Amino acid sequence: MTKHIDFSVIAPPAYLDDFVSQEPARVHHVAAQRVLSDDGYRAFFVAEAERGAEIIIDNGVFDLGHALPAADLVAAGLAVSAREIILPDVMHEGAATIKASEQAARDILDLTDSFRLCVVLHAADDEEWLRTYDHFASSDYVGAIALPASRRPDPERQLCRTRWMATHYLEDRGMVEERMVYRLLGLGRTGHLELVEQREHEWIASVDGAAPVILGAMGIAMLPGGPYEKPSTPRIENLGPIPEDRFDLIRQNIAVVREAAGSHVKIAEALR
Repeated sequence: MTKHIDFSVIAPPAYLDDFVSQEPARVHHVAAQRVLSDDGYRAFFVAEAERGAEIIIDNGVFDLGHALPAADLVAAGLAVSAREIILPDVMHEGAATIKASEQAARDILDLTDSFRLCVVLHAADDEEWLRTYDHFASSDYVGAIALPASRRPDPERQLCRTRWMATHYLEDRGMVEERMVYRLLGLGRTGHLELVEQREHEWIASVDGAAPVILGAMGIAMLPGGPYEKPSTPRIENLGPIPEDRFDLIRQNIAVVREAAGSHVKIAEALR
């Protein structure tokens, strides 16, 4: 197995140098609202972009409960030399996600065509999942498709609930579009263990996640061979100060995720 998936670490702004910096610089998922409000956060990702990293702007839905307006997303993207903007999505709702994505795409394209636009594939059931995928895969404005993490056990192995089933389905049926970039959003219920299987797919570019930082800050090690068990955890913005004696564990967790993803990227700070 030679394929790798790039892993973008999500961490509190105070710890970007400690856990998020990359050598070599590859891919970063960046919060638009923080780019616009936090000078230090913005400067960090400007520097990563100058080192060659691909910067992807997240629209704020997950953190804020609503997406930032198109003008703000464009401003954030330009501020850090981003290459891609993730369009708004609605959890488990295909039609609503299409509507939100298309409106945001129109608004962004009215301002600039400088960015690749990424949609997030949501649906309530498999029929809607297939319909939504077909719509996005055939839409001219879509340059990337992101598959959200599977959060709950799904004994029926639905495409809309089990991400590894969805990726196998697309590949087995020749439905992967060569012009698209495909991404995984977040680590799901099996955490890094899913990535060992997902990296069999040559067309998956990246995945992002905060789990190795949050779990390490809580004193929980992510084991290379599993099992992966994630207790109830705080959101990354509510994590609070991280004791320095947990730094090595967090870095170890990040290394475990990257190993599962087949990535040889290191934390730049750890190399200094």
